[in-house]
Amino acid sequence: MPRIEPLAPDANDFVERLISKSSENMGFPANSFLTMAHYPEMAEAFLQLARVVNFGDTELPVEIKRLVSYVASKSSGCQYCVAHTGFQATRSGGISAEKMEAAWEYETSPLFTDAERAALRVAQSAGTTPNAVTDEDFKELKKHFTDRQIVELVGQISVFGFLNRWNDTMATQLESVPIEYAEDHLAQSGWEVSKHTRK
Repeated sequence: MPRIEPLAPDANDFVERLISKSSENMGFPANSFLTMAHYPEMAEAFLQLARVVNFGDTELPVEIKRLVSYVASKSSGCQYCVAHTGFQATRSGGISAEKMEAAWEYETSPLFTDAERAALRVAQSAGTTPNAVTDEDFKELKKHFTDRQIVELVGQISVFGFLNRWNDTMATQLESVPIEYAEDHLAQSGWEVSKHTRK
């Protein structure tokens, strides 16, 4: 049950614009943004950052961006974001359901490249508290990515760091589309709806 009730998608002109933008990118209105809409200036600022990081011009392969979002969210334990990032990885990241289902075995699965392993190692370590990323992790990243790409990668992880804390703290209600995806593809790796349940 959400701790703060999200606004209705048609609550006012601002919310309608906010949800139109997020629905265009995500495929459905996200309850996390409908809750943020109680504080319009923050919602608008965060949506702009999230849009740039997730869907803007990039030098980092989109597949890697989607994978690091998923692994960082899973590492942090936010079931809401795990369902969202898994769904988006297959929807807009070009990642097969098979690869998503194996994402937590990235170190040993033949589905992952050395570059992906380096990025996911950082995502997993950055998702923990305290942050466990090491200098050695960055040396490995620099074998595969430019400084600009690494900044994008850390930006991607950091946007989800905010969302992981936001959605877990607010107990944001998970929407039906990512619930269905997670039940079909992520439950076998430990996903459960937990506090993000339907009303």
